[in-house]
Amino acid sequence: MAKGTINVSVENIFPLIKKFLYSDHEIFLRELISNATDATLKLKHLATIGETKVDYDNPQLEIKIDKESKKLHVIDHGVGMSKEEVGKYINEVAFSGAEEFLEKYKDSAKDSGIIGHFGLGFYSAFMVADKVEIITKSHVEEEGAVHWTCDGSPEFTLDKSDKKERGTEIILHIAEDSTEFLEEHRITELLLKYNKFMPVPIKFGTKEVNDPSHTPKTTKDKDGKETTEPQKKMTVDNIINNPSPAWTKQPSELKGEDYTAFYRELYPMQFEEPLFNIHLNVDYPFNLTGILYFPKLTTNLDVQKDRIQLYQNQVFVTDNVEGIVPEFLQMLRGVIDSPDIPLNVSRSYLQADGAVKKIASYITKKVGDKLQSLFKNDREGFEKKWNDIKIVIEYGMLSEPKFFEKAQKFALFPTVDDTYFTFEELKEKLKPIQTDKDKNLVLLYATNAKEQHSYIQDAKEKGYEVLLLDSPIVSHLIQKLEGENAELSDAKQPIKFARVDSDFIENLIKKDEEQISKLSDDEKTKLKEIVEGIVPKENYTVQLEALDSKSNPFVITIPEFMRRMKEMSATGGGGMMGMNNFPDMYNLVVNTNNDLMQKILKAKGKREEYVNQALDLAKLSQNLLQGEELTNFIKRSYELMK
Repeated sequence: MAKGTINVSVENIFPLIKKFLYSDHEIFLRELISNATDATLKLKHLATIGETKVDYDNPQLEIKIDKESKKLHVIDHGVGMSKEEVGKYINEVAFSGAEEFLEKYKDSAKDSGIIGHFGLGFYSAFMVADKVEIITKSHVEEEGAVHWTCDGSPEFTLDKSDKKERGTEIILHIAEDSTEFLEEHRITELLLKYNKFMPVPIKFGTKEVNDPSHTPKTTKDKDGKETTEPQKKMTVDNIINNPSPAWTKQPSELKGEDYTAFYRELYPMQFEEPLFNIHLNVDYPFNLTGILYFPKLTTNLDVQKDRIQLYQNQVFVTDNVEGIVPEFLQMLRGVIDSPDIPLNVSRSYLQADGAVKKIASYITKKVGDKLQSLFKNDREGFEKKWNDIKIVIEYGMLSEPKFFEKAQKFALFPTVDDTYFTFEELKEKLKPIQTDKDKNLVLLYATNAKEQHSYIQDAKEKGYEVLLLDSPIVSHLIQKLEGENAELSDAKQPIKFARVDSDFIENLIKKDEEQISKLSDDEKTKLKEIVEGIVPKENYTVQLEALDSKSNPFVITIPEFMRRMKEMSATGGGGMMGMNNFPDMYNLVVNTNNDLMQKILKAKGKREEYVNQALDLAKLSQNLLQGEELTNFIKRSYELMK
């Protein structure tokens, strides 16, 4: 038996590993299985290039629990290690055998799938074990098997072993504070989390399945009653992973149902089908594969993120893809796999660098190209999907300048009548009728077709189109569209967005003609004094306007600028912090040409009732009438009917 001391650069590496190096103790299994996978894939590569005569023979990894002895076994049938290699790769902490192998065979091993980058991975075993054994035999026939043992101190023993088969078995003597890792359900959970798509089959226990060679016989008794014998069962290895997931294949190898089936594999509890997918596949200037899915999305900005899984050579790393995937695409689902994404020693957090930025740009471009293709090839189908995907596209237009540029070709602007236009189509169609006297093209929009119905009707009666823009970031988006249009050197005319209830319709799109008021200047002064004496000054600014006599007597409008700034502040940005603390202020537009104005001027006893009734009706159209005010309105309405 040989004894020695592990060569480490600190006095004692193990407390460091256990407390600081890895943030999550459960990843020990991922690291050990990744090392075992590397050992298996190394053997496959050596066999492929003729450097070993060993038959690769489709080996598998195996995980075994010995609960009684408090042991966890990780077994592979890969290249194994000689005594010298154990000394080099195990006793020299942080020396990565995978990296050395890749360097040695850098030309031929480029696509071998070897994970590498693990370095200290083996020593993560000491996070959960107070003693670790390695029993290993090299694939090189003349090399003898060896048995390495370490109890968590820098000292180890190295002895001969009678192991006959090539490969490595790691035995963890689980510590008292980590006995959860002796439970079958816990190991299954970890294998499905980190190793579900590892490139080598992983056996964990056995399972019973129907025997395919047996067809149950059906017999009839004398009364003609049928009886079918029981189906014979057979015990097979329980392979817990899928070594060839969809993203590792070429898009030409997959059909629509394959993508859907893989989505089900990733998200078994998701019952809705994805709308479409984007297959990522690039090998220059970086390696990246993956599949992203567009699920049906609400307009809620609190949509759950962390649904995209990051893998490195089929090893799960994290579902926090911040930095790799642009923020607006983190609402999507799917998988990204890249060996070129730099990770720290625990493989759990990303380090921002140039490669990551290039990957983010590529993903943005790929998504933009896919959306443009869908729009171009099937506009009708794209329009049907619009409400389910618009939040992603609008968010992307706000946050990514290059995506904004590309999205001009496919971003849609629906009307309240379910007609869809691109921005260019809108400008072309509405220019003749919705250009005001100052040559501005005014794009009217509603955010809630039901609540703003009366305002929409007023606009439609004048032949205007009203857009339905109901996402929570619409204020930010229209601000950007107005600004971008103003900056264009070839912009033919300024563009203004105006919510349909932000003013009376004649004021939103001012034309040259002016209405004449039926009231004299003295009557207008008196009317304003009456109304201002009744309505709350802290909430309303009274504004007299000569409108069509058939228009409503009172109209409540919300000034576009103030409302827009408040909405932008509520969803982040807008440059006006604390806008939400401002009291609600409205314009109360009084139509001097409506017949009710004469009643208000002449009436004395019922004057206040008329004003309050007209005000409440205006509030009702803006969904502002609630609580005690609504109760009083109902009572007053009945009184006025008597």
